[in-house]
Amino acid sequence: MTPELQARIDGLIKNNKILVFMKGSKLMPMCGFSNNVVQILNSLGVPFETVDVLDDYEIRQGIKEYSNWPTIPQVYINGEFIGGSDIMIELYQKGELQQMVEVALAS
Repeated sequence: MTPELQARIDGLIKNNKILVFMKGSKLMPMCGFSNNVVQILNSLGVPFETVDVLDDYEIRQGIKEYSNWPTIPQVYINGEFIGGSDIMIELYQKGELQQMVEVALAS
């Protein structure tokens, strides 16, 4: 990964409390897994931003290397990599995700 790409991804993550690297946008998810994440965050009623990896091949490949996670979507909360769709579903069902986002938004 180039230092420029690393800095770009760092900036995106640092400047957004809740950020989802996904296929499509929060208004129009382009895959079921991305849609799952959007639906979960919408149900929590929290503000979040998305980065459409389909629009940016460099980010699409770079984020996998950055997080050492092979799949999209990828969720970051308060600068920390949380995981993908399955992990988000699990955290949501356990009630842990609500607490994570509340802490992030309060900080």
